[in-house]
Amino acid sequence: MLSCPPTHPHIPTTRRGFSATLLTRTRNPSHLVQQLYLRPDLAPHAFLSGSTAEVELGHQKLGLELMDPSYFYTEQRWREHRRGLGLPEEPFPRGYPEGMHKQEGKRNDSPLPPLDLMPTGTVGAVALDVDGCIAVVTSTGGKTNKLVGRIGDTPSMGSGFWAEEWNTSPQPLWIHRFLRRFNLYAKLKNRAVGVSGTGDGDYFIRQATCATLATRMKLLGESVQDAADDVVNHLQEDGGIGGVIALDKKGNIAFAINCSGMYRGLIKDDGIPLTAIFKEDILD
Repeated sequence: MLSCPPTHPHIPTTRRGFSATLLTRTRNPSHLVQQLYLRPDLAPHAFLSGSTAEVELGHQKLGLELMDPSYFYTEQRWREHRRGLGLPEEPFPRGYPEGMHKQEGKRNDSPLPPLDLMPTGTVGAVALDVDGCIAVVTSTGGKTNKLVGRIGDTPSMGSGFWAEEWNTSPQPLWIHRFLRRFNLYAKLKNRAVGVSGTGDGDYFIRQATCATLATRMKLLGESVQDAADDVVNHLQEDGGIGGVIALDKKGNIAFAINCSGMYRGLIKDDGIPLTAIFKEDILD
């Protein structure tokens, strides 16, 4: 999703984002969404799901590769899935790739890393370009043992991700287009923010967390960090766990979490990557 109108001449100025969900064979969902976003002639909607997105359009029309479901299989997630259902961790499903849990006909009994100390499957990024436009992308493997058909916050605009700009000194649309054409758009007196979230998706949806962050900045004049802290605190008040990463037009970066940790990092103009894991960690 983009905070500003797209510059591609064949993409409508109101088409700032695209989402896809219920994908089972797409190797890189973010790449699929990008390609569908760039083809409003094939996908004029804002949100698609299932085989329409990945097979009929992604594979047949755009030539994107489809993977066999076994490509996405991991022993750790299978065991977690079975435990969540109160079932024995074995047997393994049909089509399970030989050699992942067996070695030369023997079971591999080496301990598996505890999943509660690993990333939960959501990844997100927010980037600012030289023209002051912010781009956001978020992707996830989903919630283990969810009900069939459940859709979370990650593909939902305003809940799991959002990007927006607003004018502090309103100007006609033709002025915006003129300034973008000559790389002067960043000089407009406006504000912008991009947000990506992770956590208990149902709470993010109920509170429209990422869009609410932008609204607090726009209507209350809050800084990106204050707005991020506020929406994450509101999640916690309702029992939701999670965090957000956010970036405004001036390059101010915000991380806010209400749990023990969140894998996060940033790269500024100097090109030096800084990372942190636990809530109290300082980026270094």
